[in-house]
Amino acid sequence: MIKVERLTKTYGGFTAVDDVSFVCQPGRVTGFLGPNGAGKTTTMRVMVGLTPATRGEVTIGGHHFRSIPNPGRHVGVLLDASAQHAGRNGREVLSLGARTMGLPDSRVDEMLALVSLSDDEAKRRVRNYSLGMRQRLGIAHALLGDPSVLILDEPANGLDPAGIRWMRGLLKSYADRGGTVLLSSHLLNEVELIADEMILIGRGKIVAQGDKQTLLAQHGPAATFVTSLENDRLAGVLRDRGVAVAPAGTGLRVEAAPVDVGRAAAENTIVLTDLRAAQEGLEDLFLALTSDTQRDARSEAGAPEGASA
Repeated sequence: MIKVERLTKTYGGFTAVDDVSFVCQPGRVTGFLGPNGAGKTTTMRVMVGLTPATRGEVTIGGHHFRSIPNPGRHVGVLLDASAQHAGRNGREVLSLGARTMGLPDSRVDEMLALVSLSDDEAKRRVRNYSLGMRQRLGIAHALLGDPSVLILDEPANGLDPAGIRWMRGLLKSYADRGGTVLLSSHLLNEVELIADEMILIGRGKIVAQGDKQTLLAQHGPAATFVTSLENDRLAGVLRDRGVAVAPAGTGLRVEAAPVDVGRAAAENTIVLTDLRAAQEGLEDLFLALTSDTQRDARSEAGAPEGASA
């Protein structure tokens, strides 16, 4: 379990992370979501002891990262796939990690196979890897010690669609076996497909957290797209109940939950051919919640180099 308590990180007069608190539970994938510069990477760097907190703390399994013996056996970390030694080949990177953690060389072969890096690719220098190959190598290194916690910053960067699908399956199966996964990304639509819990951050502050259904129910207005064999009559029935209705394509957009629209149709024997929630999705919700914190809408003057996440 990862526990973040009232974490704040400032750089001079710039606050990169502002009083952030959340918990990542075992057996679940937690998506840490927000635009570039929102504070995701800074928070993760504090988690693994690379950046000191100004206030607050982070514990993993009840311990500070610096207090965990042989931490690679307990916490797998990927913060920057491009930070690997460019002059070594992929196998050497993993072999050094295995020796540091006291693991057998056979573990290296297992990880190379897991992330689909061939023998020829494993012998290639990292400087000659594509970003997608570096991501695969970084994920292999994070999983090398068979840790119970994974902390991954933007692991989908550079992966093609097939690679992103592979990564989703890998992380989901890891969580299903009881692992704790914290996955940061600015690709909200992608993380929607894998995350059990989501934490939305903007300009260093948590703006919402919960599962997708809870977030949309709490922050997104209930609305429904519906098509029937008698759209005009259905619209009249709904308006008589005080519900706002507007044409939408071949059907109607109704400002009510699907169950209420379906009930009204059933009570009036109106046959429906389509009935679905009309929420725009997590990305639209996030943009609405952080409309005053978007990077494109504000000046970054005063933020020190390297302070944004």
